[in-house]
Amino acid sequence: MEFSTVISLAWQGITNNKLRSLLTMLGVIIGVASVISLVSIGAGTTRQVSQQIQSLGSNLLTVQIRGRGSATSLRYEEVMNIKQLEHVSAVAPALNGSATVKYGTNTESTTVEATNADYFAARNVTVQSGRLLVPLDITFRHKVVLVGTEVVENLFKTIDPVGKRILINGIEFTVVGVLESKGGSGGMSLDNRVLIPLTSANLVLGGQNIRTVYIQADSPETVEQAANALNDWLIKRFRDEDSFNVFNQADMLETVNQVTGTLTLMLGGIAGISLLVGGIGIMNIMLVSVTERTREIGIRKALGATGRDILGQFLIESVVLSGSGGIIGLIAGGAFSLALQRILDISVSLSVLPAALAFGSAVAVGVFFGIYPARRAANLNPIDALQYE
Repeated sequence: MEFSTVISLAWQGITNNKLRSLLTMLGVIIGVASVISLVSIGAGTTRQVSQQIQSLGSNLLTVQIRGRGSATSLRYEEVMNIKQLEHVSAVAPALNGSATVKYGTNTESTTVEATNADYFAARNVTVQSGRLLVPLDITFRHKVVLVGTEVVENLFKTIDPVGKRILINGIEFTVVGVLESKGGSGGMSLDNRVLIPLTSANLVLGGQNIRTVYIQADSPETVEQAANALNDWLIKRFRDEDSFNVFNQADMLETVNQVTGTLTLMLGGIAGISLLVGGIGIMNIMLVSVTERTREIGIRKALGATGRDILGQFLIESVVLSGSGGIIGLIAGGAFSLALQRILDISVSLSVLPAALAFGSAVAVGVFFGIYPARRAANLNPIDALQYE
């Protein structure tokens, strides 16, 4: 029997029971759509976080001080001594907290980051208008602030904020600049923040105990030497390696890739279980189909169809079911991912390889779970089949 005839008979068997075929494909559709959605969201998140880390520069070191209280924190004067270490070009201590910002009748909950003039070089931050913080702002405790673009949109609307006065937790600050947009992901925005001088932090954040410091090495090639010198300095200061952590961008990037990669594989594996459930559904419905079409199989064998012809017909019918479900699942998964990207403002990365693997898995499921029903149909005795009621 010609292959085109086998395909035609298999397709006819599916279209004769449209609703049943659609319900049978549902497990495969959900499985493929879930794999595509989860993998694309995971890959997109990984890419966006990696880009944000890389945008900070390959010569950035981050110090995190552990514990609580003054014994496990640094004073500003101490932190600035780090700048005397070999291969260190910029040192930016940072204090973070949340605050309510008000301009006129408009209010906004935002993140406050208190730092110094080196922050902009160390963190690769620029302004789109106005000026940066300068050393005089730190020395004379100026109550000045730089605002993120999201804060500008919510507080000032179309008004130029530079030169305007705002209240941060009830304390008046003058806006001197607007930060360049950095974007964000997963509902976390880097543009919903304000920067103030570190020496004015106690007015808003209620303290100046420093537990985060950003250090810029003078070049990517000297990051390791700068990290070693910094590590030695911190050990002398705290006398305990467990009191602090020093991260470089390569370490952070590797950690992010490992965590998100593992999470994506786990979620993809969980979604793949739906494919197996769909495969079981296909096998069950194909067994029902064999039983319903027993007389048809007997007639075809009596007219000269071989067991191989019958095997091919039912196996192809199973593959067409799973393959059709795979195609619909690809479309549904891609559409769902793009919808989530728009609704939740998350990054999505649709690529050919995951789609090809998901579709290939769907077809493989159809072959694997279709073999038993197809062989059962092929092995039917034509005399017994013709007598079946």
